[in-house]
Amino acid sequence: MGEIGGGVCEINQNSRNPAKEIPDKEFLYIDITSVESGTGEIKEIKKILGKNAPSRARRVIHQDDVIMSTVRPYLKAFAVIPPEYDNQICSTGFAVLSCNSGILPKFLLYALFSEVVIEQCNKMMIGAHSPALNNEQVSEIKIPLPPLPEQKRIVARIEALFSKIDEIKRLRKEANDLAKTLLPSALHEVFSKADEKGWRWVRLGEVCKVFSGSSAPQDDRYFEAGKYPFVRVQDLGKFGRTDNLVEIKDWVNDLAVNKFRLVKASKGTIVFPKSGAAILTNTRAILGVDAFIVSHLAAVQPLNNFVLSKFVYYWLYQVNMANYIENPAYPSLKLSTIKNLQIPLPPLEEQKRIVAYLDNIQQKAQALQRLQEEIEMEIERLRESILHKAFRGEL
Repeated sequence: MGEIGGGVCEINQNSRNPAKEIPDKEFLYIDITSVESGTGEIKEIKKILGKNAPSRARRVIHQDDVIMSTVRPYLKAFAVIPPEYDNQICSTGFAVLSCNSGILPKFLLYALFSEVVIEQCNKMMIGAHSPALNNEQVSEIKIPLPPLPEQKRIVARIEALFSKIDEIKRLRKEANDLAKTLLPSALHEVFSKADEKGWRWVRLGEVCKVFSGSSAPQDDRYFEAGKYPFVRVQDLGKFGRTDNLVEIKDWVNDLAVNKFRLVKASKGTIVFPKSGAAILTNTRAILGVDAFIVSHLAAVQPLNNFVLSKFVYYWLYQVNMANYIENPAYPSLKLSTIKNLQIPLPPLEEQKRIVAYLDNIQQKAQALQRLQEEIEMEIERLRESILHKAFRGEL
């Protein structure tokens, strides 16, 4: 074992003040958000004019330096500096480690990622709000230090295994992207054949009540001991699209209902944004409970014996409301425009069959996405397992 501050490497504290030294020149700046957690990838380099440099832009970096975030090091924002960022600047939130001839930069990087080092960091961290290490603590971190040939072998083995993991991640992303297309493809299949199947087209306002909500109460007293859900655009944004919205942040009381004459939408009503940039997100929800709604939401309540709520929801799912905004500078939808949207209307029994079919597709898509999330977690555990074995001499 060797200590970082015990000859393994130097904690480089060379600094530069771009605001004073190069006020009219640009430099490349790496802050903690520039480094992808746990991968060693530098993703978002900032190009900044010297006079606009943030106060933390001070630490000079060189090729093959290893930068180690000392703020929440358990997030593993660590990286090796490539040639193109030589003699640039990083945040003082990094410890800059310059390796001596007895350690490879890549070996040091993988050692920092390992459980062996992270456990030491967790024990030494100070500060409850923003847990961090100081340079003295960094210098006390112990890492395994085999001879250079063994370091090279370990690095090569780790990178070969990580390469396979990256390929798994690429395939997982492809599968996840495919899962996201299942429902849109099924919707296109269903609704593109409306004319072929002889469905009649009607105005949405003929088969649904279309309305909007009311202004939101602003004072806390209207929400004290709230008994009734009050749906805002943010409630839809949490889920994107859902056919059973029941998790609602704000609840209003009788005082609010009576004073503002709040507009209620019944369970089964479809709601979506009708004003502001949120229109472009095309979020949709079916209310899972009776609820009062904000004025920024449009509500579509199907009329009995004409159309199923879920059928309208699926049809609206594939309608891009951005196409119906008259003034992009001030995005909004007129209720009259929504009422005049043309919707294909098959018989009720056919609607039930279509809804059952689309429900099945959606459930399969959601199951696939959950599986991909589980695989993602397994992949991360696999990375940790590889490093765990590497630095215990088991790889």
